Amino acid sequence: MIADRGVRIAERKDASSRVADGVMSTEDFRRRTFQFGIRVVRLVQSLPKTDSARVIGNQLLRSGTAVGANYRAAARGRSRADFIAKMGIVEEECDEALYWIDMLVELELIGVSRLRDLRTEANEILSIVVASIRTARRNIKQPVRYTDRA
Repeated sequence: MIADRGVRIAERKDASSRVADGVMSTEDFRRRTFQFGIRVVRLVQSLPKTDSARVIGNQLLRSGTAVGANYRAAARGRSRADFIAKMGIVEEECDEALYWIDMLVELELIGVSRLRDLRTEANEILSIVVASIRTARRNIKQPVRYTDRA
């Protein structure tokens, strides 16, 4: 179990360094958001069996798994505008997942140390998504202006 966790941490660090180098492919990010959803599901399954934990867990489950599902839809966007709109949904879902993670910590339904890695991953995903949206907006083709140079 501990060795497995070390491997997963090393994989995330490797993925983070590829993002920093600007070489994360669509498939890499798709896998990363999928794994984030898996980790959210496992976290929710481990929550205490109280009404408040169930309600917050369900909200986290919806938003955390929606990150990967909506990124998958964005990657198949029909146009740059479609991609930007769908990535906006990914941004909202990831931010909402962070909200519910913070709620779990504040209510002491789960230990802060147990959520540290998941919170870090959510913040990294959110940063990547926001940067992707900015880049896509910046790269929207502007109308070509012709000037007389003669």
